[in-house]
Amino acid sequence: MATTNTLKNQLANKQQNKPIQEGYTIKQLMKSDNVKKRFEDVLGNKAPQFMTSVINLVNGDTNLRKVDQMSVIASAMVAASLDLPVDKNLGYSWIIPYGNKAQFQLGYKGYIQLALRTGQYKHINVIEVYEGELQKWDRLTEVFEIDFDEKKSDAVVGYAAYFELINGFKKTVYWTKEEVEKHRKRFSKSDFGWKRDWDAMAKKTVLKNMLSKWGILSIEMQKAFIEDNEEREIKDVTEEATVIDGDFEIVDDEPSEQHAESEQTEQTEVIFDDVQ
Repeated sequence: MATTNTLKNQLANKQQNKPIQEGYTIKQLMKSDNVKKRFEDVLGNKAPQFMTSVINLVNGDTNLRKVDQMSVIASAMVAASLDLPVDKNLGYSWIIPYGNKAQFQLGYKGYIQLALRTGQYKHINVIEVYEGELQKWDRLTEVFEIDFDEKKSDAVVGYAAYFELINGFKKTVYWTKEEVEKHRKRFSKSDFGWKRDWDAMAKKTVLKNMLSKWGILSIEMQKAFIEDNEEREIKDVTEEATVIDGDFEIVDDEPSEQHAESEQTEQTEVIFDDVQ
């Protein structure tokens, strides 16, 4: 078993002793046969377009270009395994820079998309509630009344989520803006997403909480909850590395308990072979 330094030295020798992060761009890593094969195994004929979108995402984001590009690959693999685009303009999922690492993050639209794929949801939505719209709210039953004609201003006072299953089961929840902020301060490990789009993150928080408690969760959705867990520590995918038959395999040597139980943890591994 080789150490992390041994692996990095071997890779660096191919790039005139440049450090691994400086020597390999996202485009070069995407050209690796093993990386291409991994994405093709997951996405089939959609892999080239997805990989190109990741390259364009990184090239268009100064902060992402500065992080460990292998962590970008790992984050992209999570999105690929969920078959969700990483185009930040679409809002389904993102690859976000946290320090010198990239982190996968699911958007509220991504949760809605995964719920609809189960075929169990007839209706599902989450919205902002503006000043004057909320007419009645029972905190125990979480039944509330909203009159959109009573809107007094563009000030958001809360967030409402709703779903109805094919079998007729319905659920509504309402969080005040203060409750969302309290949750953010307690659980969010970074303010990056919140600074960029507070309302989108708030809607995701309310929707995610509702689905986790009362929704029907497919295996795909359970994986999404694990990968998007706000309390998950950010792992260094280059913490421990082994060299096997000339292939470079980067794995997370300390998976969380939830990851250890998931059959999908292999998707967080990134394998490199013949990097050009």
